[in-house]
This record gives sequence, C-alpha cells and structure tokens, in this order.
Amino acid sequence: MTGFDELRLDGVRRRFGGQDALAGLSLTIRRGEFIALLGPSGCGKSTALNCLAGLLPLSEGSIWQDGARLDTLPPEKRGFGMVFQSYALFPHLSVRKNIAFGLQMRRLPRDEVRRRTDQALSLVRLEEHAKKLPGQLSGGQQQRVAIARAVVLEPSLVLMDEPLSNLDAKLRLEMRTEIRRLHQTLGLTTVYVTHDQEEALSLADRLVVLRDGRVEQIGTPEDLHERPANRHVADFMGYRNLLPMKVKAVHGPVVAVEGSGLTLEGTAVGPLSPGDDVVAGIRPEDLHEGGSGVPVTVEVVEYQGRELAVEARTQSGDAVHLRAATRPAPGDQITVTAAPARVLVFPS
Repeated sequence: MTGFDELRLDGVRRRFGGQDALAGLSLTIRRGEFIALLGPSGCGKSTALNCLAGLLPLSEGSIWQDGARLDTLPPEKRGFGMVFQSYALFPHLSVRKNIAFGLQMRRLPRDEVRRRTDQALSLVRLEEHAKKLPGQLSGGQQQRVAIARAVVLEPSLVLMDEPLSNLDAKLRLEMRTEIRRLHQTLGLTTVYVTHDQEEALSLADRLVVLRDGRVEQIGTPEDLHERPANRHVADFMGYRNLLPMKVKAVHGPVVAVEGSGLTLEGTAVGPLSPGDDVVAGIRPEDLHEGGSGVPVTVEVVEYQGRELAVEARTQSGDAVHLRAATRPAPGDQITVTAAPARVLVFPS
C-alpha cells in the first residue's frame, strides 16, 4: 500500500458565489490515522472532503503529501480511494466485477487483479455473493462492495462521505464495526464525513468539528466529549440542555449561575465574571431527579429500554431534558439537580 508520513491542509478555503463554504481549514493527518469531519448539514465537511479528493479546486490554500504539493494534481493522480453515500455501484456488473473494475482500468496483470479482488472480497466477507448483482444485495452488503472497491486499489488515503446514512439503525451499527475492523486490519489512513456524533466518537482517532465552514475544535473523542470548546461544540456533542443564565458568583473554576428557572453551580469554560450572560450546558444523563433540586413539571416521557427520557419544563417555561429510572407521569412535578463538574458554563 502506497503510504505517506503526513498529509497537510494549509489554510484551505473554498468559496461558492462569494460565500465561504470552507474557510481556512488547516489540519495535519498522520499516516494510519482515522479523522472524522463532523458537523451539521452545510458546515463544510463534504466540501473539505471534495477538496481533498480533487473534485473541487481550492479558492485559497494548499494541500501537501509529505513534501509534495497535491492540490495541483487531478483526482486520478492523487491515489485516493473514495466511498460515497450513494454506493455508486455499476448495476449491470457483478460484485466481483465492481470490485475489480479499478484494477482493470489500471491494466494490472489478470492474476494480480484476481488475487487482490479475492483478498478484498474476503476482507468485507462477501465471498459467497461475488457473482450477484448489486440489486440482489442488502444496503449493508452494497456498502461493503463500495468499501472493497475503494480499498482494493491500496490507496494512500480513503475518503468516506457519510457512507452509512442510507442504512437502518441495526445495519449502521454493524457497518460501523466493519469499518473500524478494516481500518485496524489494513492500517488505512481515513477521512470520514458524518453528522452523527456517536458514529464519529466510536470510529475516529481525532474529530474535526466544523460550523459554517470554520473549525470549532479539533481533538480526540475524549477531548470533545468531556471538554467541548464552546456551546456550539457542546450542542453537537450531546449537551442537549443549553440554558441561558447569568453568573451570580465565581469561585475559581466553579461558577454559580441562575436563570431559566434554575440555580446551579458549574465549571467555567473560559474567563467569567459576576453579571456575565452565559449558557449552561448539561447532558440529559447528568441532570438527575430528586434531592433538594429545582422543581420542574414533566411534559413528555419516552421509554428507551433501560431508562426513560423525560422532557420537563421549568417554572420560567424553559424545556429541560433528563433521564429517569422510574416513570413519572405527564403533569408530575419533580426536582432536578446536577453535579457542578457535569455542568459546563460557556460565555454566551
């Protein structure tokens, strides 16, 4: 497999009609690393992937593979593999012929094409389906064909654009495991686009969170899950309760805040002073029922297996989301509280 030590994006910018779809992305990808580009629709993640692939020219900046400039090369000269959301399989070709197509286009010897195609079929566990047409396969099997077609070329980098978004929940979980297994088995360097934070956390070595074409935070899954840099990253990483409040007092890293019908203590993210407008971020699983907490009124209860998801409303009318072990009824008044270490307080 053709390799590199590092792939570097320097100030990559892409404009459409005078608007920045991607603004100054700088990122170094190390060999064998799995990078997830994460963010909501329109944040620039697919634009970044297409710039890497060579499908979009850069408006500014450059891309380097070790010491060689890459962004001046056409897509076919970059040696990357790409897996699309739509699979993009040839419907009239068998699974084997779909996988072998790229090798044949490179005019490799017939024995080499057969050997590498057999190896790719084995990697994605589709040997018994080799003679079938794509239309005879499930969605998950078709996606595995698309992945095999990309990795059979032994690319230096694999680019994946929301490859699991067309699959049902069970298949998504299975394919997530397959992608991670393939990454570990082959040591593939991978850039993976998704809007699903759970998918990104489970697959990636590092995450790049984008918003409006700009980088909000780059870090390990643990960094972003436990220490989001700002309220926008927190929102994307599962802090469903983002409540407007005001700083009451500051005691080192611990701040007392009030507002939205709640009085809480939390951990400051950035310098804060009494009177500042802030946003308190709390995950639903960190907002607990009981104790001498704040009264809220239950509105909606959803059964989710081992726990219940509850949406309640504070006395000031703000919605809060929590998890409960026992089922409250809509209209019940309960009290909620959260440990200061689990409440992050961001400048608003």
